[in-house]
Amino acid sequence: MSVTVGEAVADFSAEATGGQRVTLSALAGRQVVLYFYPKDSTPGCTTQGQGFRDSHDAFLAANTLVFGVSRDGMKSHENFKAKQGFPFELISDKDEALCQLFDVIKLKKLYGKEYLGVDRSTFLIDSNGVLRQEWRGVKVPGHVDAVLAAAQALSG
Repeated sequence: MSVTVGEAVADFSAEATGGQRVTLSALAGRQVVLYFYPKDSTPGCTTQGQGFRDSHDAFLAANTLVFGVSRDGMKSHENFKAKQGFPFELISDKDEALCQLFDVIKLKKLYGKEYLGVDRSTFLIDSNGVLRQEWRGVKVPGHVDAVLAAAQALSG
């Protein structure tokens, strides 16, 4: 099962930084951005997180909550969040339940070796839990601005 633009996202609950549990149905009435990234504290992922951090107030003004998602554990997430001053929570998806729901695990290559990794992807869910936009195979430069523009347009 995977998500489809224009359809409701299956309710999920996941462990997040700050001792929180993020449950989609509990966020009804707010838009949600889930951005999936490969690994804490790596250059591209750090730059991407900093972009969401720097635009956080604008996302809140557009009635939109931002969550970063990776397969890293809570200790790594807490350190990454603290070091970068992220004002949003990071979701730990060690069991890959969210990665599978959003179909972001892809065959990748690094130094000639193939492995299964997280394809940098972002999803915008409206205040009723419906997936409104997705970005797959994301390139970091300019991406946060595109997501913010879509969130602002949706919040109208």
